[in-house]
Amino acid sequence: MTKRFKHLIAIITICAMLFGLTACGGGGDSKDTGSTNTNYVFASGGTSGTYYPLAGAIASEVNKQVGVNITVQSTGASKENVMLLSKKEADYAIIQNDVLDYAYNGTGIFTEKVSGFSTVASIYAEVCQIVVASDSGIQTVADLKGKRVSIGDAGSGVEQNALQILAAHGLSTDDIVVSRLSFKESGNAFKDGQIDAFFVTSGVPNTAITELAVTRSLKLLDIVGDQAAALMKDYPFYTAVTIPKDVYNTEADITTLGVRALIVCRSDLSEDEVYKFTKAVYENLESLGQAHAKAKEFKLEEATSGVTVPLHPGAEKFYKEKGIQ
Repeated sequence: MTKRFKHLIAIITICAMLFGLTACGGGGDSKDTGSTNTNYVFASGGTSGTYYPLAGAIASEVNKQVGVNITVQSTGASKENVMLLSKKEADYAIIQNDVLDYAYNGTGIFTEKVSGFSTVASIYAEVCQIVVASDSGIQTVADLKGKRVSIGDAGSGVEQNALQILAAHGLSTDDIVVSRLSFKESGNAFKDGQIDAFFVTSGVPNTAITELAVTRSLKLLDIVGDQAAALMKDYPFYTAVTIPKDVYNTEADITTLGVRALIVCRSDLSEDEVYKFTKAVYENLESLGQAHAKAKEFKLEEATSGVTVPLHPGAEKFYKEKGIQ
């Protein structure tokens, strides 16, 4: 083999090595700038609540259908989840639509606007429930004047609902004796005769109310008429809800308002990612319902109900294909 030929072989070998390194480097750059993620964080709520196991059921189904890896994270629920999405510390979350609306507009429990999130789906009703004793003589929300009332934890979505509902009936916290208690604390205080009424915003049935109904005859106050219409006009996240009388063994069905539990995502997720997520949820509702009872309440025709924060383009694409506006 001549010296010139050996030199040529060496040059070819070096060029091949450089090409290989360039190809590898190009793949890395492509991954950084344009490839689809496969690992996601799904922010939920406390481990003893509804959001955490429900998010687990959703994540498991999407993982199976799409071939991704969604990990569920326990959190302080709606308000914290808003911030996790905004800071890109979570990719998906379950959030009440009123809390999301406050964040988007910088109102209520948020002093400034928060951004970085989009709506994926409206999944079920979180119902505004006002509990009194059936023999209390309290017939309407206006009758709460002068009564001892728990309006939910300080700074909570429940408190905001309570303040809005009271205002629609001509009342403020100056007109009642206020307590700010959790659901469980409210139930215990009511049982011990320390309060006359309490507000709950949750899915139905609510455990605190159910446990009380075993030993006491309860009544839930209706939110109807001009007051309900005004609330839905002023706060578009409210929707009309009926609680059947057999839920808490009340004398009649309860007509009230509710907010909606939403699946929300980071706005910067790709259209394809969110489309596949949404499709996996709504094309596998039977399987989801078997995994968690709350998923039995998911309805495609209600997927945009109570949505006041724009849909992600991926979710919007799926709903348009299904004829949902």
